[in-house]
Amino acid sequence: MEMDGGRKEGFFRRRIARPVVELLRQGVTPEKMALSIALGVALGVFPVLGTTTALCALVAFVWRLNLPAIQIVNYFVYPLQIVLLIPFFRVGEKLFGAAHLPLSVAQILAAVHASFWGAIRFLWTTIWHAAVAWCLIAPPFVAMTYVVLVPLLRRAAWARTNGRGSAI
Repeated sequence: MEMDGGRKEGFFRRRIARPVVELLRQGVTPEKMALSIALGVALGVFPVLGTTTALCALVAFVWRLNLPAIQIVNYFVYPLQIVLLIPFFRVGEKLFGAAHLPLSVAQILAAVHASFWGAIRFLWTTIWHAAVAWCLIAPPFVAMTYVVLVPLLRRAAWARTNGRGSAI
């Protein structure tokens, strides 16, 4: 895709940075945007398949965050959710001293596609152990991400309002 200056615009800039800057221009505060992004990533990797869209919508509604921003981030981190299933399962096993369940992502996805409720029944203990592990990891992740993003988004908002283009 060509930009005005003839340069090729990268995927990150086109699909993530530009929409974020546009939302900042429309009045979303850098703080709300940073929280929307941080929570979108954290909730987007929640180790319970099929729950993240509703979780993001609920959090956006309750905390009055930007729903499009949190859902876009949720959508983009979906592959990361799949990649992190097994690590969250393993952390949950260690946390609770549970027996190791030898599973691969492919096996989990096949079980879910074959019978969603059957997979839930089979993986119930592993899933809730993973969810507890996520609950311990997500808050510090959100806090760190928020602290990093706020100054970046403030700079982007300032640059946008002062005619300097995008700082992201």
